[in-house]
Amino acid sequence: MTLTQEAPARAQQHKAPRTQASLIVQGEDRTGIVAAVASVLGGHGANIVSLDQYSDNPHGGAFFQRTVFGLDNLQAALPAIEKSLDEKLVGEYGLTYTLRDLSVPKRVAIFASKSDHCLLDLLWRHRRGQLPVTVSMVISNHPDTAEEVRGFGIPFFHVPCQGPDKSAAEAEHLRLLKGNVDFVVLARYMQIISGDFIEQVGVPIINIHHSFLPAFIGAGPYAKAKERGVKLVGATAHYVTENLDEGPIVEQDVVRVTHADTAADLMRRGADVERAVLSRAVLWHAEDRVIRNGNHTIVFA
Repeated sequence: MTLTQEAPARAQQHKAPRTQASLIVQGEDRTGIVAAVASVLGGHGANIVSLDQYSDNPHGGAFFQRTVFGLDNLQAALPAIEKSLDEKLVGEYGLTYTLRDLSVPKRVAIFASKSDHCLLDLLWRHRRGQLPVTVSMVISNHPDTAEEVRGFGIPFFHVPCQGPDKSAAEAEHLRLLKGNVDFVVLARYMQIISGDFIEQVGVPIINIHHSFLPAFIGAGPYAKAKERGVKLVGATAHYVTENLDEGPIVEQDVVRVTHADTAADLMRRGADVERAVLSRAVLWHAEDRVIRNGNHTIVFA
């Protein structure tokens, strides 16, 4: 097999069949929910491919379920399935749900600054077919990565963002994003996002940061970690809220380090963890595997 033949085959590995959809259900736990879901889907001739569920208390606690099902002529059948779900799950059980055709990838915008390891990793995984998303654009407050991003065939927008007043930059961000994205990823975007922007953008925002917070906040966290003799470095991917770095956590990981590691070693190993954690968080969000519940998440990975 030649390289030109192999690449398209790899690009298909994370694409869902055109006949599959995801159904996310949540609400108060009670007897019969799983059977009700199966009854609705079976009544429309759908075949359940996978089903994950979780209840924090089977006696009236919170219930969460992710179901993937297959059905020929899916798109034509979705309106009728939604009507049945409204009647059964909403009307009879008081649940909420989301239903999505998995063959239609979510659209994402990636925000970045000068640090490019998370950005380029996401673009590389996307090109290899490992992330089932459409990258609508990359937005950066620095022009440094423009040529590399455009080499992936992705639109790049340089939006300067300097000083305490970021209103002009955020207005331009909102103009670019409006109607074009389903979620946003901050791939080491070194700017604070305002509450107004979070409210107006209207889509989930995923951020990545080193796990030293709050002990090593501010500039030079790895140098500070070296001074303290840390034995673990790691990263956390979370949804962005108005409370800085306190949003619901999607994924975390760590790697052991020793006294012999320099600050540069810690930074390099930390960057490796950041790439892995962010890519998993993006993948799971893109596949509807993450359900937010207050300030925490249920992740069916």
